[in-house]
Amino acid sequence: MAFASFDDKRSGAPMAEINMVPLIDVMLVLLVIFIVTAPLLTHAVKLELPQASSAPNVQQPDKIEFAIDATGQRYWNGEKVDRAEAARRFALEGRKPTQPEVHLRADQSVAYREVAQTLADAGQAGLHKIGFISEPEAK
Repeated sequence: MAFASFDDKRSGAPMAEINMVPLIDVMLVLLVIFIVTAPLLTHAVKLELPQASSAPNVQQPDKIEFAIDATGQRYWNGEKVDRAEAARRFALEGRKPTQPEVHLRADQSVAYREVAQTLADAGQAGLHKIGFISEPEAK
């Protein structure tokens, strides 16, 4: 017997330790089997799906070209307006479901007060998409 002991006192006692090597071998074989067979279990059904246009229908918001020249004169898309008329138009544009973008061009010599008043009028009308347009600096 391979597990026999030469000690007479302990020869009839059961073994108290478990041999883990055969268990590890079995687990590694099962792991290899699962790794090999798992890709074979995934099967795809061949379908001919209908073709459809998936381009999103996104409406581009209108844009308002607002300019202030060096004298403080305001222009709405090239049309000369005063502050009250600009505020009225801002209020009309602010009620639209898709709010337009305001592109603000201000002359570098205009008083900041004119720009601040325009920003305040647009903000009170609910227009929050305001961009400042400038020229790139010449090198």
